[in-house]
Amino acid sequence: MTGGPREPGADPAPGGADAAPGGTDAGPRTGDGFQTMWRDLARIGRHAPSGGYRRHAWTPADADCRAWFRAQAAARGLAYETDRNGNQWAWLGDPAAGDAVVTGSHLDSVPDGGAFDGPLGVVSAFAALDALHARGARPRRPLGIVNFTDEEGARFGLACVGSRLAAGQLAPADARALTGADGVTLAQAMERAGQDPDAIGADPERLARIGAFVELHVEQGRALDLVGEPVGVASAIWPHGRWRFDFRGEANHAGTTRLEDRRDPMLTYATTVLAARKKARLAGALATFGKVAVEPNGVNAVASLVRGWLDSRAPDEETLAAVVAAIEQAAAERGARDGVRVGVTRESFTPVVEFAHELRDRLAALLGGGAPVPVLPTGAGHDAGILSAALPTAMLFVRNPTGVSHSPAEHAAEDDCAAGVSALADVWEGLACR
Repeated sequence: MTGGPREPGADPAPGGADAAPGGTDAGPRTGDGFQTMWRDLARIGRHAPSGGYRRHAWTPADADCRAWFRAQAAARGLAYETDRNGNQWAWLGDPAAGDAVVTGSHLDSVPDGGAFDGPLGVVSAFAALDALHARGARPRRPLGIVNFTDEEGARFGLACVGSRLAAGQLAPADARALTGADGVTLAQAMERAGQDPDAIGADPERLARIGAFVELHVEQGRALDLVGEPVGVASAIWPHGRWRFDFRGEANHAGTTRLEDRRDPMLTYATTVLAARKKARLAGALATFGKVAVEPNGVNAVASLVRGWLDSRAPDEETLAAVVAAIEQAAAERGARDGVRVGVTRESFTPVVEFAHELRDRLAALLGGGAPVPVLPTGAGHDAGILSAALPTAMLFVRNPTGVSHSPAEHAAEDDCAAGVSALADVWEGLACR
């Protein structure tokens, strides 16, 4: 069964992969099938007016998602733990034995995001474990499922906080000081949710137990749809970053100030948005101003400050640097004409990630059965990319027929979700059971 994009108000419920085998002492006990898990999770954090999700880190909706994860682990008799950074783990076998094969993703969302980004990887992981048990496969290596906390960075402005902390790529003090728009710091939010913010930090011992991490994710683009394949393997993640542009002008009255007398930062901002599109198009890159804050933000006032956040990505770091530099130059030149001061601050940066070639090729061989499997890059950041500096990582993508992501229209067809679960089970069987 296949399907097109859902309307924002529709129930985001793919089907398939409803494997719920009976339990034995040799494997996990029966858990919910894919469809039941998906329906249960789909109720959490839904924002009815938009049809999207608001599952921001360390909020009540996030707590409900975390409770769901723990319940799925318990239903299968898996050992459950929360690490020092708030990441959740479910284990079949003893992780202390080392060389574990882990899969999973995240359950948080961007504001009014879709149902698939993150949750598809977590739900598919539990369903794949059920499928593996139904096959009678007996793992020789520990198997793990993980829910990384605060992957999207929607609340505190930095993506992949849980995996960055675990990999030692984010200093604990810097993490604790991250502050949301409501003025609440990450440390305060964690403490209110019952997590000790003083304990956060690098977790090399835990990561050393993992021999391979494979993240399944809905594709955030249309590459698979264009070649007619339900599942593909990631080759690399484009380098990407976020930059804050501050355009400082002069507040004034919109009804009495002559155009010639204005120092209007909105003009400089608007011109910079257009310049970003042009510079990215010419370089074969991506550049987006997706967030803006204005002061004093009055209908009848010329703004004194416009603050815009740029997200830019490119096939390589040299191209990315050149695109951002060109956008900065365009902003400065226009600012000089408008009497507006322009300041730029890089808030985050992730270099290019080349997934472990040996693991990537092994996955392609396991899934292809002699036929070629699509191997494609992505411009989206993921926890797998963060962890790649510490251990072998890879990614599987499930087809997204429209390519829409970070939106309620995000979608994957039922048959493709089932294919993703089967592919993940194949990977586990090939890496951990032979």
